[in-house]
Amino acid sequence: MRAAVCPGYGDPEVVAVQDLPAPVPEPGQVRVRVTAAAVNFPDVLVLANKYQISVPPPFVPGSEFAGVVDELGDGVDEFAPGDRVTGTGLYGAFAEQVVTKSASLSRIPDGIDDRDAVAFGVAYRTAYHALRSVARVREGDRVIVLGAGSGVGLAAVQLARCLGATVTAVASSQEKLDAAKSCGADQLINYRPATPDTTPAQTLRSALRTALPDGAAAVLDPVGGDLSEPALRALRRGGRFVTIGYASGTIPRIPLNLVLVKSIQILGFQFQDLDPTEFHRNEDELRALLTTGQARPHIGAVFPLDQAAQALRLVADGRAVGKVLLDLS
Repeated sequence: MRAAVCPGYGDPEVVAVQDLPAPVPEPGQVRVRVTAAAVNFPDVLVLANKYQISVPPPFVPGSEFAGVVDELGDGVDEFAPGDRVTGTGLYGAFAEQVVTKSASLSRIPDGIDDRDAVAFGVAYRTAYHALRSVARVREGDRVIVLGAGSGVGLAAVQLARCLGATVTAVASSQEKLDAAKSCGADQLINYRPATPDTTPAQTLRSALRTALPDGAAAVLDPVGGDLSEPALRALRRGGRFVTIGYASGTIPRIPLNLVLVKSIQILGFQFQDLDPTEFHRNEDELRALLTTGQARPHIGAVFPLDQAAQALRLVADGRAVGKVLLDLS
């Protein structure tokens, strides 16, 4: 089989396509013929050995895939060859075939194509669980979404609207803001400064003060860096700030007096911390949003497997709009 391989830690350009033996499923595992894979920012961190978990090279990068079951290991009876599935893992997705535990797979609903299914996956689950169970967003709330042009950001814009909130989308380019508007954003803020003597943080703080004079109920932040503090300042009393990740590469330092003065809650999001009952409720609601067409992922770019390095570079540089996919069909 053909696969993108990371021979040693480094930038996306270290990745090259090679011929590898087809993997064989062990007991409890399933082999999937991959048709599409999503490129996520953690994939870039794993390549550079900057993720919280190290993967010894050489390895096949990629954490999210869709495809068709083609072989079962002993003891697997919940899937059959020909089933269309999505799956996640720390690595291994950027290949024509992948082997994984059956428990990590989900069936693709009828009527949903593989690209939409894999683009929906982790980004929408992250955004929805963060909005529903951590930020506790309700109808009528005002929500600020940082990094609103990213896969998670656009998902958060769309899903916050599904929950009845109004959304202020923050991004770095007009192209990203246009995508956010198409996903339902009510207000758009480009934080790039208009003058050389103004910083992005200053631009954002001023724009949020104008856009939300009464403050927001919640902030979703998958970016971190210098934008976190002005977004937190824009919360109303008792508002909730949810930190999801640090795509900027910088972990923000928040003055705690801001938290004290407004009784703000700063909350972290991790799947394993969710209440199981709420987790399953959210998953059922998400599936319904997908199958009824109320939520659809924005796919900004699709690359062939041979251009896996270029796809990773697009994500690494923060230039991606929505989800970036590899087509292995």
